[in-house]
Amino acid sequence: GIEFIDSYVFNKAEYIRFNSTVGRYVGYTEYGVKNAEAWNKGPQLGQEQGELERVCKHNADLHYRAILDKT
Repeated sequence: GIEFIDSYVFNKAEYIRFNSTVGRYVGYTEYGVKNAEAWNKGPQLGQEQGELERVCKHNADLHYRAILDKT
């Protein structure tokens, strides 16, 4: 399967992450936890979930076909 991860970093420290396997945002700092709670209730969650379809699966299909064409 395909996993899409979108990490948000400030001062070299990850504070929040969207993980398509988990299906929601997870915060890693106090600020990140507060944002994760809000973003999981707002339009951001649907936008991230759409990225899996729009970017990952589309590109995976292209790469897979290119590999098959070479074999």
